[in-house]
Amino acid sequence: MEIKWTPWRGEYIKSSDAVEAGCVLCHVHQANNDREKLVLYRGAHVFVMMNLYPYNPGHLMVVPYEHTADFAQLAPPAAGELMALGQRCTAVLQAELSPHGFNLGMNLGRVSGAGVDQHLHLHVVPRWNGDTNFMPLIGGVKLIPEAIDDTYAALRPHFDRST
Repeated sequence: MEIKWTPWRGEYIKSSDAVEAGCVLCHVHQANNDREKLVLYRGAHVFVMMNLYPYNPGHLMVVPYEHTADFAQLAPPAAGELMALGQRCTAVLQAELSPHGFNLGMNLGRVSGAGVDQHLHLHVVPRWNGDTNFMPLIGGVKLIPEAIDDTYAALRPHFDRST
């Protein structure tokens, strides 16, 4: 497998959130540095953040403030806001990035592929025709064609506006 240099990942791995005990999503929620933590929006029960390891440019996560892995037990106001913000995320991404489609989903539990399995979150991944090509399949490399800071700067104004 070919290895591509990604210095921003090294910074994250060495950061206090990565080595600090507890939940990384709770640490993001409790931090008051939204720009650094890539938080785009804070609602009453959930927040929207960019995925630090995106599958594609604009890969967002909608995260409840409540620390729970049990979707069935998520309080109805939080579940409702999670879904409403999932809809808003697709609208914002469509307006700004013009993807051809989306993947929305939750991986509940380690066995389902959850990297952070103790705190549920909804992934919103914009997709384009041809965004899966031979590089990740044969070469073992995924190329992201836009810097995460540029994507944040493009998306943030959409979340600053009222709905």
